[in-house]
Parts: sequence; structure tokens; C-alpha cells
Amino acid sequence: MRLHQQLVLFTLAAVVLPLTAVGFVSLRRTEAELSRRLEREQEAIATSAADRTAGALMGAVDSLAASARLIDWSQASPEEVRGALRLLAAQSELVGAVALVEGGTLRAFVAGGDGHPAFEGEGATLEGALPTAALGERGSVGQVATGAPLDVKRSAFLPVAIQVGPPGPRAPFVVALLGLEAAALRLATTGFSLVDLEGRIVGGQGAAFSPASPQWRALLAPGVHSGRLSSGAHLASAELPEHLGLFAVVERPAEEVDAPVAELRRGGLLGAGVVLGLLALAGVAFAGRLSRRLAGLTTAAQAFGRGELGFRLPVAGADEVAMLSGAFNAMGEELARARDKLTTWNDELKARVDAATAELRAAQAQLLEAQKLAAIGQLGAGVAHEINNPLTGILGNAQLLMLDHAEGDPDFEVLRSIEESAKRCRDITQNLLRFSQSQGQAQLRPVELNAVVRGALALEGPRCAEAQVTLEAQLAPGPLEVLGDADQLAQVLAQLCTNARTAVAGRPERRITVSTGADAGRVTLTVADTGKGIAPEHLGRIFEPFFTTKDVWSNIGLGLSVAYRVATEHQGRLEVSSELGKGARFTLSLPAHDPSLRPTPRGGEASPQSAGGRGTGVVH
Repeated sequence: MRLHQQLVLFTLAAVVLPLTAVGFVSLRRTEAELSRRLEREQEAIATSAADRTAGALMGAVDSLAASARLIDWSQASPEEVRGALRLLAAQSELVGAVALVEGGTLRAFVAGGDGHPAFEGEGATLEGALPTAALGERGSVGQVATGAPLDVKRSAFLPVAIQVGPPGPRAPFVVALLGLEAAALRLATTGFSLVDLEGRIVGGQGAAFSPASPQWRALLAPGVHSGRLSSGAHLASAELPEHLGLFAVVERPAEEVDAPVAELRRGGLLGAGVVLGLLALAGVAFAGRLSRRLAGLTTAAQAFGRGELGFRLPVAGADEVAMLSGAFNAMGEELARARDKLTTWNDELKARVDAATAELRAAQAQLLEAQKLAAIGQLGAGVAHEINNPLTGILGNAQLLMLDHAEGDPDFEVLRSIEESAKRCRDITQNLLRFSQSQGQAQLRPVELNAVVRGALALEGPRCAEAQVTLEAQLAPGPLEVLGDADQLAQVLAQLCTNARTAVAGRPERRITVSTGADAGRVTLTVADTGKGIAPEHLGRIFEPFFTTKDVWSNIGLGLSVAYRVATEHQGRLEVSSELGKGARFTLSLPAHDPSLRPTPRGGEASPQSAGGRGTGVVH
């Protein structure tokens, strides 16, 4: 016999058989406890039904007694008596009939109306079943007595007598018949019936039991009882309080009572079968586990050979196979770490090469731009020098000729046009000379950027107010020191504000926002406007000399070029971002003079009303 077969037989003998015996005993006990719980549950339902039915009946009795005591029956006329009886009948929907009895004689009788239990008998039928004998001689006004249930043509009623006069042979009573069927149906409880002391069903949904059966008669005793009939149905009975001589009986069919027990039995047997099957499978599986673990070692070696270093063997237990599996896993982890290190080194090297390449490209572009500006400056200086002398002669002669002509003379307007054009050319040559002469003149020293911005905005404020442009300042708290030339930095801000002021002209919202901030060892100055924006194809040329997107060419197009040159001389960057229809944003980024400068939120990301020195906004 092979090893796995021996293991299976041992499992059956040592585990399965004892477990089966214990499960069978436990199942029988559970079934018995479930049956007792169902009996208690049905007894509780019967008790609740008895209490609710008695409450409904006695509630109607109390209402009738309270109303009957308020009427002076001895002085009432026959018509008034019938009217009073009709009022009493309307007190409760359980009332089938109401009568006034005096001296054992029926004086008046009123049947209940629509919606009340139907009383199909005559008044004479009522006289013989009235519970008045117990009250007539020794009763008092307002006392109540109930009688045995009264059957009247397939309907059962509970007679109730209420004494409404002084005791004596001719004591008057109000007698009411309460419908027991109506009281039972109000509960809407399945299998509920009302039964009297003789075992007759006087209300409810009926039952499948025979009142004459011994099992049934045994249930009609004071207290709460339950039991089974020969048909298998389960009954629970509870006596109604208030000594009404009635029992509440709740019947449940055999199939309904036995269903939970049968379900439990099926579930237990099914569970036992599943457990037995699982144990058998476990025995077979355990026998084959060893061979599979050995095969796993071969699989791991093959996976490592293919380069799948993430393959791992499950390590369970402390036997030799588990130790060998752990050694394979450790080898795979070492190989994976070595490969990860090589991959990381390659990635880092690639990142460094890419970063160095990007820096070289940026430096090359900056160098080309600086060379371009220098060449343009030299060219502009030469052109300005050559043009300035003849331009001075043209301007002077035009002004002399204007002195010889009156303002109304047609030639005067021609001469004025010549003068204005000459002045424009003079301004252009002067700007070209200043642009060429400003190369390499930056005086770099520690400068507090917020102070420079405040000074420049003090000059820009009136210009913006004149152009009806809102100028806002959002300055970062604390000192923002850079190594730079305060005059040139102020010139950059002025050029950017001038450019922004031109961009917002004619727009519905004319707003310029100047903000400062610090981030990662650099200080930033940002000028944002709500102008028409810059087309994407123009962003690459925006800092070229003589390039402009203005509708009216109001200058020589060197403002942004000068600002770009100043940023370069300060070892900084001037960047632009824009979206058509939403404005442009120019950002000057400079190295912070103090390397320990802590990063603070960018000015554009905070509210101008923030505490801590945030700049004030100038609104026009």
C-alpha cells in the first residue's frame, strides 16, 4: 500500500468517524432546542393575541360603561332611550347590538349599524342570555358583568351588562353584544382563533382541529399551553385576561413547524458530507503535496534560468524541502537586487546625461540670444551714429521752414509731418544707442526685491490710473534678497508693466497683477495681465529685438529684449506663458542671494489681504 493511501485510511479512522458521531449527537440536541424555541415563540404569539383581544373587548366595555353612566335612563322617553342606545352602539365597531333591560324585561333594543357585527336575532333572543343576575341585587351603578359567548345564527357575541340604576329587583341595565369574530379579525394573525370554555370556536380564521379531540381539550386550561395534534399541527393556547371565559389559540401547520427542523437536519447532513469529503480530499492532497513541492524546486531553477528573478517558492514548515525552498528564494532575491542596482545605475546615468544635455542646450540658447543682442547692439550703434547727423539737419531745416510759414499754409502741415517723422527717427536712434551702450554695465550688489518692486510700482501707479488699468501688488512676506542692479531690475518691471498696459488696452477687464515669491533657492517676480494673450506661434520670438504683436507700433520693439538681456546678466531667466483671450504671464526668476532662504508661497497663489506684509493693491 502506497504512502498516500495509508494517510487517507488513517485520516478516516482517526478523524472522520469520531467527528461523524459527535456531529450526529450535536445535531439531535440542536433539533430539540430548535423545537423548544419554536414552541416558546408560538406561545408568546398566543399570549400576545390573548392580551390584544382582551384589550380590544375591555376597551369597548369601558367606553360603553363610561358613556352609559352619563345618561339618566329613568327620566328618558322611549324615543330618547333608543337615541341613547344608538349613540352607545356607535362607541365601538365591535358592538353588534345594544339594549336597555329593566326588571328582567327588555325595554328597548337597537342593532349596530353598517360596519358593525351583524346581529340577526330578535330582542327576545337576548333576554335569556343576559348576565344581569349577578348585578341586580348587589350591584351598583357603573358595575359591569360579562356572560358566556352567545351564538346567534353562525355569529358569536360576548354579552356585557352595565348597571345604570340603583340595585333591586327592577334594577336597569344596558346590555351590549360585542362581536367576537370582529375582535379576532382585528389582529390579522394567521391561524388565530377564539375558543370558549366548551371548546367551541367563536371567532377567528378557523382551525383544522376537532374541538372534541383529547389533545385539544387539554389545551383549554388556565395559563399558556402548547402541544401537537394527531394531524401533526402545533397549537398554542393562552387564556384571555379579565375572566372573559375565552382562549386565544394559534395554530401552525405541521409542515410549517417542521420546516426549520428539517432544514437544520438537511444542513447538518450536508455539512457533515462536505466535511467528510474535504477530509478525504485533504488526505489525498497531503500525499501529493510532497511530490509537488519537489517539482516546485525544479520549476524555480528553470525560472531563474529564464531571468524570471521574481519567482518565489512557498516556504511552509521546517523540513528539508522548506529549507531548500528558502535557499532558492534567497538566491533569487540576491540576483534581483543585483539586477535592480544595475538598472538603477543605468537610469541615474541616463538622467544625468539628459539633465546635462538640457543645461547645455539652455546655455547654448542663452549664449546665442546674448550674441544676437550684442550683434544687434553693435549694428544699432553704427546705424544710429551714421543716421543721427543727417537726421539732425533734416529736423533743423524742417523747423526753420516752419518758422517761415503760417499755420494755415498748406506747406505748414507737410513740414510738421516731416518734423514728427524726424523726431520719431531721432527717438529710435537714441534708443538704439542706449541699447548698445548698456551692454555689460550692470552693478550687481545685494538688493531687496520687494523694495525695488514698491519703488517701481510707485511710478507705474499713476500711469495705470491714467489708462484706467487696475494695478495690484501681491508681495511675499519677508525679505527677498538677490544679487543685482536695482535700476536695471526696476527697468525690467517698468518694461513688463508697459507691455501689459498696452496688452489690456480696449479689454473689458483691465488688470495687471505684480507678485513676488521664493521657491527652491530662487526669487521670482511675476507680471500677469488680462489682455488678449499671445499666439502660440509668437511665444518663441517674443524676446527678439524689433518683434512686436501690438496693433499700433508705438516703440522700436526693444523693451522685452532689454528685459531678457538684464535677466541673463543677472544669471536669471525670463519666461512667458499665455493663453489667447485670457492674458499673458511674464516671470523673472533670479538666484536668491541668501542660500538659506526658506521657500514661501508664490505671490500669485495668495490673497492680497494675507497677513505678514503682503503688498497692497492699487485699484483704479
